[in-house]
Amino acid sequence: MSVHRRTRASLAVISGLILVVGFMIDTRSTGAAYLVAWLAWGAIPIGALILFMTSYLVRRRWTEALHPVFVGTTGLLPIVALAFVPVLLVMKDVYPAIADSASLPPFRARWFVPWFFVLRTVIYFLLWVALAEWLRRSWRNDEAMVRAASVGSIVWTLLVSFAGIDWIESLEPEFHSSIYGLIYLSFTLVNGTAFVIGAGLLSRWSIGPSRGYSGLLLSVLMLWCYLHAMQYIVIWSGNIPKEVTWYVARSESGWQFVLALLSFGQFVFPFCAMLGSRVRSHPRWLLALCALTLAMRGFESAILILPAVHGLSFTMTAVMLIAALLFLGLILWLAFDAALARAAEDMPPLAAIWPRLRRETGIRSAGQGR
Repeated sequence: MSVHRRTRASLAVISGLILVVGFMIDTRSTGAAYLVAWLAWGAIPIGALILFMTSYLVRRRWTEALHPVFVGTTGLLPIVALAFVPVLLVMKDVYPAIADSASLPPFRARWFVPWFFVLRTVIYFLLWVALAEWLRRSWRNDEAMVRAASVGSIVWTLLVSFAGIDWIESLEPEFHSSIYGLIYLSFTLVNGTAFVIGAGLLSRWSIGPSRGYSGLLLSVLMLWCYLHAMQYIVIWSGNIPKEVTWYVARSESGWQFVLALLSFGQFVFPFCAMLGSRVRSHPRWLLALCALTLAMRGFESAILILPAVHGLSFTMTAVMLIAALLFLGLILWLAFDAALARAAEDMPPLAAIWPRLRRETGIRSAGQGR
C-alpha cells in the first residue's frame, strides 16, 4: 500500500472512530450530520448512473472516453449502500415520521413503518446496482446498450424520485411538494455530472474539447435552478401555511446566509463564468467549476436536512459533520481508485495523477481548447 493510501486509510479510521463516539454521545445530532454528509457524497454514483445511460443513447466521444470513469463511479453504489446502514440504525432519532407514525394519516402511517422504509431502501440500491451491472455487460453491443439505457433511464427516474421523498422530504412529514422527487433527481444529476467531468479531466487521456463538457454542466445547473424556482413559485403563490413554513425555516437562524451562498455559488457565478468562451474552453476553469459544484452539494444537503431535524446541538452537529464528510469522502476515494483500476488497468489512481496536473494542464488545455 502506498504512503498516500495509508494516510487516507488512517484518516478514515480516525474520523470513523470520532463518529462512533458521536453516535454514543448524541445520536440525533450525529445522525443528522451523517445523513447530510451521506447525501452529499452518495449522490455522486447515483447521478453518474443516468449519465452512463445517456452516453449509451447519445453516442459521441464521451461514450468511449469516459467509459472507465462511468464504470468506476457507478461501481461505488454497493459502498454507498453500506454507508447508509448507520442512518437506518438511528432512523427513529432522525425521522419523526418513523418515530411517531401513529400521529400521521393512515396511508402515511403505513408508508413510514420502519421495516417498510428499510425494505424500500434495499430495493432502491439493489435495482441501481443491477442497472449499473447491466450497463457494464452491454458495452460494445449496440442493441444491448440502447436497451439497457432506455429501460434503465425510466427505472432510474422513478427510483430516484421515490428515494428523494423517503430520505429527505419525510424529515418533515407535514410538508409535501409534488416536485420534491425531481428536486432530489436534479441534486444527484448535478453531483454526478460534476464528479464524472472532473475525474475525466484528471485522467491521463484526452476526453475531448472542454467546451462540450462545460455546456453539459451548465445545462444540468440550469435544470437544478429551474426545479427549485418552480417549487418556490408554486408554494409561495399557493400560500399554504404547512408548505410555506418549509421556506420560513430556511430563511432564519442563519440559514438565509447559507441559502444566499448556495444561490450565488451554484448558479449565479457558474452561469456568468461559463458565458465566456475562455472559461468554457479551458480545462482548469472547468475543473474548478466542477469542484465548486461538488462543494455546493454539501451546503444544499445541509439546507435540506438540518433545519428539519429539531433538538440538534450546534457544536456537536458541526464537529460530526466535518468527521462524516471526511470519513465518507476518504472511503469513497479509496473505493473509486480501486474501481477505476479495475475499469482501466492502464490508468493510474487519481492520487498519482494530481501531482502532475499543474505540469500537464498547460499542454492539454491548448489541444482541448481548440
